[in-house]
Amino acid sequence: MGLLERLKTHVLTADGAIGTVLYGYGLEYCHEEMNVQRPELIEKIHREYIAAGADIIQTNTYGANAIKLARYGLESRVQQFNEAAITIAKRAAADGGQFVLGTIGGIRGIRKSDATLDEILATIEEQASVLLAGNPDGLLLETYYDFEELTATLKMLREKTNLPIIAQVSMHEPGVLQNGMSLNNALHELEALGADIVGVNCRLGPHHTILAFEGVELPNKAFMSAYPNASLLDLEDGRVVYESEADYFGRAAVELRDQGVRLIGGCCGTTPKHIAAAKKYLEELSPVKEKHAKPEKIEIVREAEPPKYEPLHEKVKRERSVIVELDTPRHLEIDGFLEGAKQLYDAGADVVMMADNSLASPRISNIAMGALLKSTHGVRPLTHITCRDRNLIGLQSHLMGLNALGIHDVLAVTGDPTKVGDFPGATSVYDVSSMELIQLIKQLNEGVSFSGKPLRKKANFSVAAAFNPNVRVLERAVTRLEKKIEHGADYFISQPVYTKEKIVEIYEATKHLQAPIYIGIMPVTSYKSAEFLHHEVPGIKLSEDALARMKVCGEDKERAKLEGIAIAKELVEVAAQYFNGIYLITPFLRYDVTLELMKYIEQLDEQKKGVSIHG
Repeated sequence: MGLLERLKTHVLTADGAIGTVLYGYGLEYCHEEMNVQRPELIEKIHREYIAAGADIIQTNTYGANAIKLARYGLESRVQQFNEAAITIAKRAAADGGQFVLGTIGGIRGIRKSDATLDEILATIEEQASVLLAGNPDGLLLETYYDFEELTATLKMLREKTNLPIIAQVSMHEPGVLQNGMSLNNALHELEALGADIVGVNCRLGPHHTILAFEGVELPNKAFMSAYPNASLLDLEDGRVVYESEADYFGRAAVELRDQGVRLIGGCCGTTPKHIAAAKKYLEELSPVKEKHAKPEKIEIVREAEPPKYEPLHEKVKRERSVIVELDTPRHLEIDGFLEGAKQLYDAGADVVMMADNSLASPRISNIAMGALLKSTHGVRPLTHITCRDRNLIGLQSHLMGLNALGIHDVLAVTGDPTKVGDFPGATSVYDVSSMELIQLIKQLNEGVSFSGKPLRKKANFSVAAAFNPNVRVLERAVTRLEKKIEHGADYFISQPVYTKEKIVEIYEATKHLQAPIYIGIMPVTSYKSAEFLHHEVPGIKLSEDALARMKVCGEDKERAKLEGIAIAKELVEVAAQYFNGIYLITPFLRYDVTLELMKYIEQLDEQKKGVSIHG
């Protein structure tokens, strides 16, 4: 009798974690490599789960794909590890007739990873082909946080095999996926796409897993599965531990069965003791065939207040718009900064932009200075948000704080690595890239947190993305812009450009894009600063003409200042012909220089109006 036939009349018990047991043996490296290095140990673990009463065991192949193995330099051994794994599992199950599932783990978390969806599917197809060649009783897709990845994988595998496929999502919050989709809707969609068994695993312990299933209606044809963690995880002497008594896990298995689940196993923290307890409690129970699911709780999500200002990406499509950057101080004296920001805003800047610890060097918090400027001087701030300094918890908290302060203009950037700044030994976080951060900010605009939990109210962020046109192959940079647009970028702000030819080249390469671009102009104030920018600051290159003109100024500071302004004006004049958006970067708090350029932009626009009026 096949697996699906058994599930029609029985509640079956699956095995628990393999990684947890290996971790207990002190094996913290690549667990999939143990299929070759320690096959006798993997078989021992399988047999212990079978002895505990597992009707189903899974291969030790959760991370046995090229993308995950690459972190260990083992990407060339996909076939070897998967072949060994299914051979070991089938040998262990031969005497008792347990079902063997070929396990395939999800790759994406909140971070989409550097691999594209096509690359993910290619590597999973490679792994699945090896597993299927070993004649398993089905495939288990587990620990999928990204629903797009799971559905794409399921569609691909459904075309490759008629064997049973179990598709399991992972949740950060009970009953909701990280994209805000309800578990009920997700499981029914997986059923419609061809999954024979749909369910959940990992992240949540028994209590929250039961809560999640309370709102799930029984599928039409598919069966349901649950592989909860032993408990919520804890840290003890730097090691991950799970505090859970086996008997508690067994009693929870009964409650899962009461929610209509027919296949119950364990994930992180579970051991053969947990599975033995589940088997004891489930052994005499029949499947639940009718269930009244709790109605889905409708969270009322309030609309965001109408923006006080027109979003920049809308204004710049229609008329001239100027962003000025003024970095917050690296010291505690702020009067000069506040005065400069006020003067720039009063002179006609749409926003005053503040970087987020640029070049990985600490400055006064831009959220604090933005709030101060807004409340004391009525200045509209635009704040950078870098992925470098905050994990996902800090990023969401930071953004929620900005929204509460009424600061809705943000620029999402990956951030310079810490090794280039004042504290090269500090840790760079990078939980997400700038593209994923953009997508998550737009998720907040839908009233959904990073974990998928409703936020009761929508945020109202206008999201800019960075654009570095100072590269050898501009087309590649434009391709990145297109990807950022796909992730939700509303408009772009470029690195400073120092040649007229580059401005025209940017226009030709980007004129097909719907998202507008602000062209960056940063005047140089001395030959030394010009050389520093050209040779040491990533993403900035001056023209040979500009360097030569600044060099002639020598040590004459006033002459160098005037020449730097003259060079910037020439660039502004060209940029203004092709782009409505101009981004002026204030050098070293010299806002008098930026004010001069703002006056010049105004003059150019007045001249243009005059020409238009007089034909």
